[in-house]
Amino acid sequence: MSTTSTSTTMISVSGMTCGHCVSAVSEELEAIDGVEAVDVDLNAGGVSTVTITSTKELSPADIGEAVAEAGYLVVANEA
Repeated sequence: MSTTSTSTTMISVSGMTCGHCVSAVSEELEAIDGVEAVDVDLNAGGVSTVTITSTKELSPADIGEAVAEAGYLVVANEA
């Protein structure tokens, strides 16, 4: 039985203020092919840290587009 390696990507997102924001961003990121989990550390009104676990490397462009689709902005991308 082979194990699938996972990749973790951390991004900082500005503008999220509540649980609805978290679910909107999580939903868009989970729609990216290969994403298994999204964990948001909400800092209301500030910069929130989002940790994305995926089965493959994610392109910063795909991540940025997904966050923008939810109406927020990636302010830093720490791969």
